[in-house]
Amino acid sequence: MILLENKTAVITGGGQGLGLAMARAFVAEGTRVVLGDLDGAKAKEAATSLGGEDVAVGVECDVVDASAVQRLLDTSVERFGSLDVVVNNAGITRDATMRTMTEDDFDQVIAVHLKGCWNGTRLASAIMREQKSGAIVNISSLSGKVGMVGQTNYSAAKAGIVGLTKAAAKEMAHHGVRVNAIQPGLIRSAMTEAMPQKAWDQKMAEIPMQRPGEPDEVAGVALFLASPLSSYMTGTVLEVTGGRFM
Repeated sequence: MILLENKTAVITGGGQGLGLAMARAFVAEGTRVVLGDLDGAKAKEAATSLGGEDVAVGVECDVVDASAVQRLLDTSVERFGSLDVVVNNAGITRDATMRTMTEDDFDQVIAVHLKGCWNGTRLASAIMREQKSGAIVNISSLSGKVGMVGQTNYSAAKAGIVGLTKAAAKEMAHHGVRVNAIQPGLIRSAMTEAMPQKAWDQKMAEIPMQRPGEPDEVAGVALFLASPLSSYMTGTVLEVTGGRFM
C-alpha cells in the first residue's frame, strides 16, 4: 500500500533537518513535495536530492510573509495540480532567560512559529476547503506542553500552535479538512548534539526510553497524520518524546 500516491505536500522549513526528513518519508510513499525554506538555495538543493523537478521543488519562503506563503502553496497547485498536505514546520530559536531576552528575540520567535503556522494553516485551508479534502500537520514541541527554562518565547509559540490547531480543526472539519499537531521531544540533530554535555545528560535522564528520537521517527508520525490511516483524527496532538513528561 502506497499511502500518498499522486498526492502533493508542502513542507515549510523543508531545506534541512526535520523538514527534509519528512519530505523523504513523503516521497517514499508516492508524494510530490514542495519545500519552502528561508534559504532558497538549500530548498532547491534538498529538492534535487529527493529526485528533481518531477518529484520535488524548492522555493524560497519567509513564513511570516503571507504573500510568500501563498506563492509557496500556489506552486504546489501550478506544478503538481493539487494541494493535499501542508506541514507547518519552519522555526527558529532565540533562547535566553526572561532577564536577558530582548523584545526582538521574543517577537521573532512568535512571528516565525505562531504567525508562520497561522499563515500556512489559514491559506492552505482556503484552498483545501474548495476541494473538500486535505490534511494539515502543525509542528509544535514538548516545550509547548511543559515549558522550558530559557524558552519563554519558544514555549509560548509552541503552546499557541496547539490552540491554533484545535481551533482550526473545529472550523475546517465540516469542509473535509483535518488539522493535527505533533509535539516532538529531544530529537537528534546538529542543533541538539551541540548542547553542552550537562544539558544533554539532564534531558536524557528524563526519557524513559533512554535515547533521543531520530528525525525519521517524527517523519513517520507526520506521514500517518497526512495519510488515510488517520482519517478520523482531527484536532489531536501526538507526542513523539520517548515517554518524556507523560
